[in-house]
Amino acid sequence: FTEEKFGQAEKTELDAHFENLLARADSTKNWTEKILRQTEVLLQPNPSARVEEFLYEKLDRKVPSRVTNGELLAQYMADAASELGPTTPYGKTLIKVAEAEKQLGAAERDFIHTASISFLTPLRNFLEGDWKTISKERRLLQNRRLDLDACKARLKKAKAAEAKATTVPDFQETRPRNYILSASASALWNDEVDKAEQELRVAQTEFDRQAEVTRLLLEGISSTHVNHLRCLHEFVKSQTTYYAQCYRHMLDLQKQLGRFPGTFVGTTEPASPPLSSTSPTTAAATMPVVPSVASLAPPGEASLCLEEVAPPASGTRKARVLYDYEAADSSELALLADELITVYSLPGMDPDWLIGERGNKKGKVPVTYLELLS
Repeated sequence: FTEEKFGQAEKTELDAHFENLLARADSTKNWTEKILRQTEVLLQPNPSARVEEFLYEKLDRKVPSRVTNGELLAQYMADAASELGPTTPYGKTLIKVAEAEKQLGAAERDFIHTASISFLTPLRNFLEGDWKTISKERRLLQNRRLDLDACKARLKKAKAAEAKATTVPDFQETRPRNYILSASASALWNDEVDKAEQELRVAQTEFDRQAEVTRLLLEGISSTHVNHLRCLHEFVKSQTTYYAQCYRHMLDLQKQLGRFPGTFVGTTEPASPPLSSTSPTTAAATMPVVPSVASLAPPGEASLCLEEVAPPASGTRKARVLYDYEAADSSELALLADELITVYSLPGMDPDWLIGERGNKKGKVPVTYLELLS
């Protein structure tokens, strides 16, 4: 090994395909480590908490349950509402927001748990299991190659010494005793060459066997990619579910807050003062509210009775309901998760809403609660 580093020894080179397998395995290991570490940061941004969880895992102890930031904020809001007055507009709003934040915290907890099991655990198992096995076999292959190169160098030196010993001496300058010594040296080097050749054959066999074992493990990286691809799909699915739950909770919260008169301006004035009397300061301090369903319709449509609206001759589609939905007023259609309804759009409608029909009932439904089918 030292002679190789100083360029004083020949090195047995691996074939190009084997070198490609090694490079692919190293790249897989490096990127898996980076993805694992950054996903851990995404799920738990607090470095102290990550260190604590790491220590618990190394000690084979259960990680204690940790309150999420959303749940902690919900607790603070609920305590504030209790102290400031739960019957005041501010107190009522704090209670509603606290309930939503608690739901967001619970959704975050479920997402972290699901992502850890379906995504982080397989990546960690690869690094701590399969990769350690590959690294062990690669080190063993390196030792076998060094043994093979040492045997080749030993055989080369033995052959050179044998050739020098068999050189015929000059009859005029060499005494008979030297002929005997030369013959003995030649026979000795012949034995040394035979021994070196035998060791070389054994070293070559062990090297070939270890190279085959290592090659099979490296080719298994393709299966690792397939497994990580499946885990990545599971991670995206859990993340999609998490953000969909967050959106649904906040949409419901906005609708509930929109039903509280005077909640957002903080005074006893009407919730929707005349436009001419609204100052820039008041307008900037007012939180935007999801527009009511009646305001989503174009002029003239709000006064149109939905029961009198006929579906278009073409353009109706089936849709599956993703979540339960409570109608805010008589113009909306209440929905139940997993039910199938017929939906269509009318000219000039807000793109976030559709007309839904279920039996003889008809009303507006939000697009985000639907999965459109063929």
